[in-house]
Amino acid sequence: MRMRRREFTAALPVVAAAQIPSRKRIACLSSTYHVRSHSDNFVTRFLEGYWVGDKYYEPPFKVESLWMDQRHDADIGARLAHAHGVRVAKSIEEALTLGTGALAVDGVVLVCEHGNYPHNEKQQQLYPRYEFFEQVVKVFRASNRTCPVFVDKHLSYDWKKARQMRDGARELRFPLMAGSSVPVTFRRPEYDPPRNVELESALSVGGGWVADGGIFHILETLQAFVERRKGGETGVRAVRMLKNQEVWKAAAQGLWRRNLLDAALSRQQKSSKSSKRPEEMRAMLGLVEYRDGFRAAVLALSEVSEYLVAVKPKNQPPQATLCYIPIENSNNFSMLVHGITQMILTGAPPYPVERTLLVSGALAGLMESGFRNGDRIETPELRISYQAPARSWFAPGDGS
Repeated sequence: MRMRRREFTAALPVVAAAQIPSRKRIACLSSTYHVRSHSDNFVTRFLEGYWVGDKYYEPPFKVESLWMDQRHDADIGARLAHAHGVRVAKSIEEALTLGTGALAVDGVVLVCEHGNYPHNEKQQQLYPRYEFFEQVVKVFRASNRTCPVFVDKHLSYDWKKARQMRDGARELRFPLMAGSSVPVTFRRPEYDPPRNVELESALSVGGGWVADGGIFHILETLQAFVERRKGGETGVRAVRMLKNQEVWKAAAQGLWRRNLLDAALSRQQKSSKSSKRPEEMRAMLGLVEYRDGFRAAVLALSEVSEYLVAVKPKNQPPQATLCYIPIENSNNFSMLVHGITQMILTGAPPYPVERTLLVSGALAGLMESGFRNGDRIETPELRISYQAPARSWFAPGDGS
């Protein structure tokens, strides 16, 4: 199933600035903006352009405004804004209206990751993405006009807030996109399961960051593969989080497939500093039961520093790939920026926001299960159905 790079590249929308008849304007909302922060990884690309493989894309839009919730000595946002002639707004309302009293931009990029925000007892960081989003919607309602919105990572730590965000976009009929850079980065090899493939099981593996922000990356990466199974996505019935020795007991009980871990780890490219076997590492396992009977899992291991996926198609051996993160330049974000660009230009996100909505709810359930020492959490609210795109959105080639 390896796709030639030129075949994949030919399928990408051409969004170079020179081909856009009238340059659209965007507002960028940031929790905090320092070097290598998510704001830097997104907003700076919109200011300076970005690379996907060996192709450079000029900044597709004019960044008209930047609003930052938290400022500190390491801040680079204000300096970059000054250098690029960007308005530093004092409020979200000003960022969207540019002081005109009505919506004056064509897109909103909301990046609420990093910054001084509290954690709760479930190891969820209480980022105010929902609260920022509601201020955006308030401007939309007052202006009687909307525009596409991107929200970085999961919609909210709270399921009800996440659902209200998606429902608000549906009510007002504006395009909404969200999610992680990991499912859309380079894949080594470029494995994309065909849509409607019969899958028996799947496993996504990541590192030892087991707060909700870390587990989210592993979980949404899993979802980007399993949503392609026969029948399409139907939702999640229940989740369960297990830790350390309980992880390996669950494998022995057949709750997840240990051979998929071997397949995934075979795609590692970074040499581990540890000689430990997986069973000797600190481990966190998330079991995901889907409404159609399909079962999959996410696994965080303390000695792993890459994102890996293995799936078991029916009547085939396990297939595995590395979702490659270029540490030297964070270029895993470029394909996500490319997707945001497509959404703002065409009104069509490259994958449904329901992917991230479902993952937001499943993640909240997993964190609840961990807080309850491994209880199985039923999730009747996650009856979310959608179809995966004909071709998954991820960066072509091997990456830098």
